Formats: sequence, C-alpha cells, structure tokens
Amino acid sequence: MYKELKKVLLKYSHHEIIFIDDGSTDKTASIVQDIKKYDESICLISFDSNSGKSAALNAGFEKASGDIVLTMDADLQDDPREISNLISKLNQGWDVVSGWKKKRNDPLDKTIPSKLFNYILRKTSGLNIHDFNCGFKAYKVRVIKTLNIYGGLHRFIPYLAASNGFSVTELPVNHRAREFGESKYGGSRMFKGFFDFLSVVFISKYSRRPLHIFGFIGFFLFLIGMIINFYLTYNWFLGETLSNRPILFLGILLSIVGIQFFSMGFIAELIVSYMSKENKQSEQISEK
Repeated sequence: MYKELKKVLLKYSHHEIIFIDDGSTDKTASIVQDIKKYDESICLISFDSNSGKSAALNAGFEKASGDIVLTMDADLQDDPREISNLISKLNQGWDVVSGWKKKRNDPLDKTIPSKLFNYILRKTSGLNIHDFNCGFKAYKVRVIKTLNIYGGLHRFIPYLAASNGFSVTELPVNHRAREFGESKYGGSRMFKGFFDFLSVVFISKYSRRPLHIFGFIGFFLFLIGMIINFYLTYNWFLGETLSNRPILFLGILLSIVGIQFFSMGFIAELIVSYMSKENKQSEQISEK
C-alpha cells in the first residue's frame, strides 16, 4: 500500500499519509513505525481496540492538515492511481468527489445488498450517487471540518455533506479484487444501515428545528385524540353510556401522547437555542 501510494504522490510536492490502525491484531503498527523512520510524511494513529470506521475517519479528519483530503481502504482494492483523477475532478469546483465502484470485484453476497442499499438511499435522499459507501473519496478540507460522524454514519458522508450545503459528485474508479485478508462486513449491516439512515435524516433535517418534527407528530396525535373525544362527548349528550367504549381510552391516550410530543419538541428547542448561544460566544472569543 505504501509503495503504491508513494509512486502516485511523488508528483505532489506537499503531501502526508495518515495510516489509521483500528485495533488490528497483525503487524500493521510496527510496519508503519519502521516506515516512519525514513519518511517524515507518514503519520500513524492507533486505536487500542476496534472502534469502527467512523471513529477512524474522525481521527484522520482531525489530524489532516492539507487543503485536499482523500480517504481510502488499505486492503488494496482501492487503486491509488485513481487519486489524480479524484483531485482533478475536485479542482473542477466540487467540494466532495465520491468514488463509484462501477465494476465491483466482490462476491454477490456483497454486491447485491450494496446495490439495493444504494438504490433505496439514492431515491430517498434525492442525491444521485450510485455508491454511497465507497471509502475512496476526495474532500476539500472545509468539508471534513463540518463532519461529525459516529456509529455507521460513514456510509452517508455524501448525504451529510450535501445537507451542509456542499456540492457532491461521483467518479467511477477502478476496483480491484481482494487479495489479502477477509472482509469484516456481514449481512447485519443492512439492518444497521436502515437505522443509521433514519438517524442521518433526523439529524440533517431537524437538528436545528426539532419542534418541526415533534410538533407535527404531537399535533397529529392530539388532533386525532380530540376528534375521538368530541365524538364521544356528542354521543354522551345524546344519552349513550361511555363506560363500555374502549375507544374512549384511545382518545385520552392520543391526546396525552400528543401533548408529550409537543413538550419534547419545546425542550429540544431550548437545548438547541442554548447550544447555539454557547457556540456564538466561543466564536466571538476566538475572534478577539
């Protein structure tokens, strides 16, 4: 990996390579330490235990100091020769260029779920990207400084960047067959990815206006509950007994739950308002 990267990066006078060892049990750390002895452009970040791809990317983003940041897996399936193509595309005015493994050299148990996942995400997000989960990406540095990814949110970086107002495109890249190691991904990631996507949508759309979602749900439930209660009240005036009407409890329940959703929305708005003031004060202090 190092040898292939250096062949490509020699054309760039200023560059750095950040290796992130996510709790591996092989000799990765010691090998990188040996390389560092004669190459000052190398940086190693080691996790004591496996923390996941999002944590690894966050650590790399925080350490990166260049104007352009590229991410790629170290299993040699991503072809380093594509780096110059990604940078050229980025220099055309884009903020994020996501790799597209158009011809993917992986078994069917990985390619078919991936195609389904990307199709659903493309349709629901409105972002015309064919391969959201491709780790081979190029960013302008101002993009990565706005990203806070955790859990499985690394799969949705193009969507998160677009939600923050950055321009996102994709570029077909060469994807090579796996020669070393074994994939750590299992079939369960499809289910995890669905819940992660719900988190992304909620965060990107409602993190600054939580009352919009909680208020809508609360108003809807409260309205249904009140309609039921008014209907039962009207029947009660007509002389109908309500003690044997289970729907009465449903109407009361919906009304109470609706008020609770409203309350959660207001509390969330107070938290967002407080955090915004804190961030504004810290920005003013830094400017001084």
